[in-house]
Amino acid sequence: MAKRWKQRPEGSTWGDWGDDDQLGRLNLLTPERIKRAVAEVKEGLTFCLSLPLDLPGGNAVNPKRHPPKLQPVFEKNGVYFNYVWRHQHPGNMDVSCDEAVLLYSQYSTQWDSLAHVGALFDADGDGEPEPVYYNGYRPGEHIGGEPGDGKLGARALGIENVAKTCMQGRGVMVDLAKHFGDERVAVNYAQLMEVFRKDGITVEQGDILAIHAGWDDMIVGMKGKPDAERLHASCAVLDGYDPKLLQWITDSGVVAIVSDNMGVEDSRRMGDTQGGHSRLPLHRHCLFRLGVNLGELWYLAELARALAKRKRFRFLLTAPPLRMPGAVGSPVTPVGTI
Repeated sequence: MAKRWKQRPEGSTWGDWGDDDQLGRLNLLTPERIKRAVAEVKEGLTFCLSLPLDLPGGNAVNPKRHPPKLQPVFEKNGVYFNYVWRHQHPGNMDVSCDEAVLLYSQYSTQWDSLAHVGALFDADGDGEPEPVYYNGYRPGEHIGGEPGDGKLGARALGIENVAKTCMQGRGVMVDLAKHFGDERVAVNYAQLMEVFRKDGITVEQGDILAIHAGWDDMIVGMKGKPDAERLHASCAVLDGYDPKLLQWITDSGVVAIVSDNMGVEDSRRMGDTQGGHSRLPLHRHCLFRLGVNLGELWYLAELARALAKRKRFRFLLTAPPLRMPGAVGSPVTPVGTI
């Protein structure tokens, strides 16, 4: 029994890899599974799976997140950009540039850490649910301050734990855009299995599921001026309210799920689900219950097309986040290799 909890959520992986585990299903990325992923490289072709980090553009898509800002670095003789060193050292011919960046860690292509979403759950067994994160880690003691006080820093479950694994494994591309077009569809278990059947897709323990829905091409096409209402009404999402789909995620053994949309699931719904009412039931299931990291706003279109042309669905995915201690999410520039 783990020290931080007396009871764990039904169907969770809490404690499966030890009392102090902070990796969740990433424990399944063993050397053998990484070699299996590397074996998917047949041509040595690489694909950048990140949007430009200033997209979507503005803050209409998510009002609380804003684009990155380049800011100056100062030398005593001025701004350190196109800086001529002879200002300090006569005769020196060097010219240099430097800058600082104000970056919202989950504005564009990103990873969610396991500290990103928790839940109210009675881990103490005293009959009263309390805020708690994966494997029983607590607000205040392990993550930030008390709920809602604005104190930052994940002393457990931070994104640096993901970075240290190097986040490399076998990706499995599921091209929902090919089957549903731009229609907003909440894809349930039966629909997902039908896509698998039609495209000959199989998923094995230790795989990373990549969901291409078509948001990436729409965002790029909007050129930094996104139509938020159109985006939120377009393209497929996974139906986090379907218990069969959540159970499939549990049974499949996937270590992470990534998508080109915002949230993987529909972030504008609310409803009842396992563990009580939720706006993000798939996030709760993956991050809080199973220890499955989520990636959002990835650029998957080019790789999806290349795989389809070759009648393939598997690829090598390399996607370490920034090794930023205490962060609950991170920008990422993933690479898909086939």
